[in-house]
Formats: sequence, structure tokens, C-alpha cells
Amino acid sequence: MTAHKSGFVTIIGRPNVGKSTFVNRVIGHKIAIMSDKAQTTRNKIQGVMTQEDAQIIFLDTPGIHKPKHKLGDYMMRVATNTLSEIDAIMFMVNVNEDIGRGDEYIIEMLKSVKTPVFLVLNKIDLVHPDELMPRIEKYKKYMNFTEIVPISALEGLNVEHFINVIKSYLPEGPKYYPDNQISDHPEQFVVSELIREKILHLTNEEIPHAIGVNVDRMIKEDEERVRIEATIFVERDSQKGIVIGKGGKKLKEVGKRARQDIEGLLGSKVYLELWVKVQKDWRNKVNFIRQMGYLEDQD
Repeated sequence: MTAHKSGFVTIIGRPNVGKSTFVNRVIGHKIAIMSDKAQTTRNKIQGVMTQEDAQIIFLDTPGIHKPKHKLGDYMMRVATNTLSEIDAIMFMVNVNEDIGRGDEYIIEMLKSVKTPVFLVLNKIDLVHPDELMPRIEKYKKYMNFTEIVPISALEGLNVEHFINVIKSYLPEGPKYYPDNQISDHPEQFVVSELIREKILHLTNEEIPHAIGVNVDRMIKEDEERVRIEATIFVERDSQKGIVIGKGGKKLKEVGKRARQDIEGLLGSKVYLELWVKVQKDWRNKVNFIRQMGYLEDQD
């Protein structure tokens, strides 16, 4: 009988390289939000992948960037702190883009860690196979990576092979979570993130980072239906108007799309009620950020 492997793997990379897409792909459920807007991941989303011979806990860090406010500072601390707590590091890049200053900044950070570092070249579905080797050679000049694996998280290409590569480096260990648990976040947090994702999809550039969602109540009304009441926070009155839309049309669409995802997550019918409130400059208010579920207690 083969030994059971288990361990924690951090996914690190610039914003928008496909980290959340990868987590959702390997977990088989949507627990990390996806958007074409940079900086959508605000917390360590722990996705738990359980197989017969292994359990891998993925930490999806916020994209590395220069912080502009207290929430940004927190996101950077989360991203860098996780490097010292884990069994392996996935450095994910978009193979369709040139190496940027952000990538170089991350590589400098990674050179000092003793943990195995896998270079994961994502989005190989967007490049011609002939272009792959030259790009791999470019990265090799920067650092001696433990393994280099090209994948497409969106299409699932080479993902299974990569999971086997990870397993080969993990220590023997027990299951940290029950078989059916897919995240360490409370369901309320995942629900709030799914609502936030829909707003990001349906609004323009002015909105993304000013949006916060708090689930006020989540109660099981009967065997078949869950009632959820949530507040969407924005920083300005003009943003409130954008989220609600003409005649409430946009907010209605947000609710409709979010409800479908939440029903998939919870496996039951959902009644979803949404409010929009203005909370000026909330991203710089530590207590408010903590109330939203984004701040763990810091030393």
C-alpha cells in the first residue's frame, strides 16, 4: 500500500495569471473568484484537494503588487508570509506575456526560500508549441527552479500531470481535513466572494477595488431553501448608483448570477437579498476590513 502524502502549497504570481482558475479547476468547485480585473483575490483562499493517496491544501495568495492602502498592505503581507509556512511553492506566470518587473520582484523573493519552487507556465492554450521552449529557457536564466511545468488551468491541459509532480515532493502525512471539505473559509465568506465576483463582471473600471461584500444573515429556512441577506459596500455615492443600475437592473442581474453559483456551492435553493451602502474610504479602516473577513489578527 502506498503512503499517504499531504501538504500545503502556496500559489504565488502577478495579478491575473490564473491562480484562482487553477484552484477552482483542481478542487472541482468554485471557491476562488475569477475576474479579468487585477487584484480580485484578497485573502488566502485555501482549497483542499483530497485524493485516495494524497491531500493537498492550496493557498491562493493575492497577486504581488505595490500596496496603495491598508487593505493592499495586508494583501502583500499575506502573499509573502505564506512562503515560510508551506511544503512547496507554485510560481505561476502567464506564458503568453513577457517576463515583467513584477515577475523579477517575485523571483528575487523566491531565491531566498529553501522550499521547493515549481515554475508553472499557465495559459499554454494561447501560445504555439514552438514558442514554449524559448520562453522556458528565458526563465531558467533567472533561477534554478525545482521543476518547470507548462499547463492550461482553463482547459485542464497537463494539470493532472502537475498534481502528480507536486505529490512526489510532499511529505508523508495525515489528512488535515475531512474528505468532503473543499475550503477552510466559512461558507459565508465564499458566498460574499461569489457576489463580489458578479459585481466585478458587470461593472466598469471605476468600481473593482471599492467593492466589499458582507453576508449579514445566512439561515436555513427549511430542508430545501437557504435565505441569505448581504450588504454590498462602496466608497462613493456615484459607485452606489453604478452597482444598482437604472431601475435596479444591474443589482438584479448581480443577484441572479450570484444565486446560481451559491446554489451550486450549497446544494440547495437560495433566496438572496442584496443591499448597497456607502462606507467612505472603507479600505483604510482596519476594523471595518476585519469585519469583512479580510484581516486575520496580526501580531
